[in-house]
Amino acid sequence: MVDLDQEDTVPITLNMSAKKKELMSTAMKRTSEWIFSQEIPSDVTVQVAGVSFSLHKFPLVSKCGYIRKVVSESNDADVSVIVIPAVPGGAESFELAAKFCYGINFEINTENIAALRCVAEYLEMTEDYAVGSLVERTEAFLNEVALQSLAGAISVLHASENLLPIAEEVKLVGRCIDAIAYLACKESGNDIAMSSTISNSKTVVDWWAEDLAVLRIDIFQRVLIAMIARGFKPYALGPVLMLYAQKALRGLEIFGKGRKKIEPRQEHEKRVVLETIVSLLPKEKNAMSVSFLTVLLRAAIYLETTIACRLDLEKRMALQLGQAVLDDLLIPAYSFTGDTLFDVDTVQRIMMNYLEYETDGSHFGYKEEDGYISPPLSDMERVGKLMESYLAEIASDRNLPVSKFIGLAELIPEQSRITEDGMYRAIDIYL
Repeated sequence: MVDLDQEDTVPITLNMSAKKKELMSTAMKRTSEWIFSQEIPSDVTVQVAGVSFSLHKFPLVSKCGYIRKVVSESNDADVSVIVIPAVPGGAESFELAAKFCYGINFEINTENIAALRCVAEYLEMTEDYAVGSLVERTEAFLNEVALQSLAGAISVLHASENLLPIAEEVKLVGRCIDAIAYLACKESGNDIAMSSTISNSKTVVDWWAEDLAVLRIDIFQRVLIAMIARGFKPYALGPVLMLYAQKALRGLEIFGKGRKKIEPRQEHEKRVVLETIVSLLPKEKNAMSVSFLTVLLRAAIYLETTIACRLDLEKRMALQLGQAVLDDLLIPAYSFTGDTLFDVDTVQRIMMNYLEYETDGSHFGYKEEDGYISPPLSDMERVGKLMESYLAEIASDRNLPVSKFIGLAELIPEQSRITEDGMYRAIDIYL
């Protein structure tokens, strides 16, 4: 038995009221002790997930509704083999359920509670068949221990991903998500979580963002939506999204020339993850860094996501183009037959979006009454200088059509150029 002082573990006799302990029959305990002491031969074999358990009918039918029904409804009065298909958690979970039937003490913790709760439901180990049932015990642990901490709730939710759909049927997934949303807002502090200052909120969730990154993308999305519904400001979730994206996109060769083939199923999974992450990105300007947006855009092009996903990222980059550096714009042309080294069309669209934003703040949903301020000239100068550097970089590409070079050059506003040196240099390199 593990030390009971540990927060995430309790004995199976967790919080039984004195009254219920009195109500519980001691017959089961006496019977199991007698079985072990006398080494009574088993009278039933239960097969679960390819594993056979040699057991005794009486302890099982006394607490397990599923097996009681199988035995009572069987045409064979002396049924000796019971095959139970699709047991949640497999043979390991069934073994714990069998121990419970025999009255053998074992440990409930955050690692096994999800499977135990589901197997208890599947095997109908409810109060209808025995007082102090496995369903009741697991519910007590969930409510009093596992869902009382952020780490515990995330751990149970992660384990539940492998127990669908029954984990949804017993409302385990929904309860974990609600607990995480509530505890995240509470532990992050109301003043910070509800703050309107982006800079003060960026590091709020750093310490538990890594825990959330283990979740499946659809479950992860539900958690974030629940947190926002609880009042958590979307821009404060930036660190969570960054960590999740870094984990999910690991292994993609998005910085090299050419698009290397990856396994179709893996490519589809990464595409779904990326499109979901982009849909969850905060709308606020400066909520995410330009370098991070660039990584997402490179991956979106590489994975051939929806056009809407790519255009969304291009517009987000345009909003913060003044903060970009040359490397952010050097997006490889991910094509087996591409004629240019770099994706010039994407950069051209980003620049066009920037210019449209500069002349009309409402284009991105930032109107004057919302505090929109036209970018200062210094920002325009930085963008102009950046685009001249980009032109000079791509000018050495022999396959770059003159039309593309001229089209990009003409986008750079004259007021952004203090001198013509950068433009002349780019033209000289191209020629």
